[in-house]
Amino acid sequence: MPGIDACLHEIMALPGARGAAIVDWTSGLALGTAGESPNGDHETTATETAELARAAAEYPAFAPDGPAAGPVAEPAAGPSGGPSGGPSRAGTREASGDGKGPPVEDLIVTSRTGYHVLRFVETTFDSSVFLHLWLDRDTGNLALARLRLQQLAERLVLA
Repeated sequence: MPGIDACLHEIMALPGARGAAIVDWTSGLALGTAGESPNGDHETTATETAELARAAAEYPAFAPDGPAAGPVAEPAAGPSGGPSGGPSRAGTREASGDGKGPPVEDLIVTSRTGYHVLRFVETTFDSSVFLHLWLDRDTGNLALARLRLQQLAERLVLA
């Protein structure tokens, strides 16, 4: 069972790995980082990727409960709501159907030079953590990276 540092070390061992982070998507803070950052600043990258992860995990358009699923949660108002007053994080638990974690497994964003893979981590407390891998497009293997991130997310120990 790897901790944060061991997990980042294993991620960086993947072919084509340029940078990695473990991020809390509710706060946008990096719990740990390794390698390079696409914009030169790991904390800024963590904040930016957390916005993307939060949108995917909170809005039912990205992860409907079934083929003809309706709304997952009513929009919440006020500062405790999601981005732009959207659904609160409490609504994300019910979207998964099993009461655990966000309804999204991972996100892949492609650019001309690389891939960004965000893999959500289920935890016993609030499942608000994801792994972020920045993978070189020419030397990386996206399929392998997804499988390894899945395995690491299942084994990761956050203490």
